Amino acid sequence: MPDPDIRPDPESRCRRHPLLRLLIVALVVAAAAPLAAQEIEQGSYSREIEAWRRDRVDQLTAEDGWLTLIGLYWLDEGKNTVGSASSNTVILPADASPPSAAAIFLSGQKLRLAADPSTKILHQGKPVTTLPLVADTQGEPTTLEIGGISFHVIERNKKFGVRVKDPNHPSRADFRGIDHYPVSAEWKVAARFEAYEPPKEIPIPTELGTISQKVSWGAVVFEIGGRELRLDVLAEPGDEELFVIFADQTTGTETYGGGRYLYSQAPDESGSVSLDFNKSYNPPCVFTAFATCPLPPRQNRLPIRVEAGEKVYRKGN
Repeated sequence: MPDPDIRPDPESRCRRHPLLRLLIVALVVAAAAPLAAQEIEQGSYSREIEAWRRDRVDQLTAEDGWLTLIGLYWLDEGKNTVGSASSNTVILPADASPPSAAAIFLSGQKLRLAADPSTKILHQGKPVTTLPLVADTQGEPTTLEIGGISFHVIERNKKFGVRVKDPNHPSRADFRGIDHYPVSAEWKVAARFEAYEPPKEIPIPTELGTISQKVSWGAVVFEIGGRELRLDVLAEPGDEELFVIFADQTTGTETYGGGRYLYSQAPDESGSVSLDFNKSYNPPCVFTAFATCPLPPRQNRLPIRVEAGEKVYRKGN
């Protein structure tokens, strides 16, 4: 018979000693409880991110989403013609509009539509002939429809333009999803908010090749891999969310060359902020040539790889 003190079998020993068996079971359960809690927490967090991703795709592929854009036309002071003829300021598809359909008059900050009654330009489902227009910076923009397409006025850097959308654009039908880095709770980072007193203006480059001066009222400061990092935020006191435009060492290779965007909740009373890089996403310029995306300011270029969130979009993914 083998010496029982040499490499004893815990299972056989438990059978001989019931109290010992109960103790081992208790220890195993106690050790497994934190791991189970972690698994449940990670599973819940992963489901949260997956739900966020589904909402993101739903918005992107909606009937008025970014994938429906077919044109962006800048307006001049005075009269701007609208129709399918190539001589118009705003050019609409020939199968949706006659050669001449309407005109948009711009006077300072005021905009007005004058339409030919026979063109059947609609606003909220009703034909219009003359109508003051609201740009997207002035409130809910006035959306007009003709022949199944829609258009509205935007304002960027004190310039007004007309954005045209077609719900039947091929980009919408061809959309095959977005690649992401694996979800990891390690990229949900605790940060602190440092206010600028007074708030400072920072230059923000855009896809249009322009520089827009934006007010930043602070930065979020955090650590990754033992390095202290900071990102200037775009928001105003009282806003419920902070907006960050950033680039990192994946930018231009694995992720979009124009950087990525990230929203977070405004800081609490202690100045604490949670940055979830799993929710960093591509600017709309990734999906359409007719967006006017702000790009990361120089100080928001992180010297690390942020392997979280959306990767660069390629058609046919």
